[in-house]
Amino acid sequence: MPTQAKMDKVAELQAKLEHCSIAVSTGYRGITVNEMTELRRRMRQGGVEFMVTKNTLINLAADAAHRPEFKSIVAGPTAVAFGFDDPVDAAKTLSEFIRSTRSTLQIQGALLGGGSLLAATEVERLATLPARPQLVALLLGQLQAPIQRLLGVMNGPLQSLGGLLQARIRQIEAESAGA
Repeated sequence: MPTQAKMDKVAELQAKLEHCSIAVSTGYRGITVNEMTELRRRMRQGGVEFMVTKNTLINLAADAAHRPEFKSIVAGPTAVAFGFDDPVDAAKTLSEFIRSTRSTLQIQGALLGGGSLLAATEVERLATLPARPQLVALLLGQLQAPIQRLLGVMNGPLQSLGGLLQARIRQIEAESAGA
């Protein structure tokens, strides 16, 4: 018979799975208490919730949240990082922690808010993406480039015509001054 505390935990995990933009499953075997404390501090600073949970509870929550695919990336001692804003933030924070501390923390995979399942390697690639404002700026630059080139092509003949007319005006002025 499930206890009320476990039912509350499943409901909490279900709500997080339903509302998160990314849920990253990690294996925390071999992590010291100090490393776990440092990881949680960094995650809070990055706006990411990090919780250690039992696999049975997260599996029940995944079923209740209609995200059964998440169960396939939960194995062994599991901790889940829930990102609610930019999905890249959670992946970057975890990847940066693993790289900077040489931690034994292992990313098992992730579930994007839309329901897409990512393998560990894909989460690492997600972590290498630039921040959202930079991506938006790159996209806007790419959208503006053809328009600017078209404007340059269209202005070219007009500038040439303007230069030709100015040269002809100077030529006429020189002829009239000499006559």
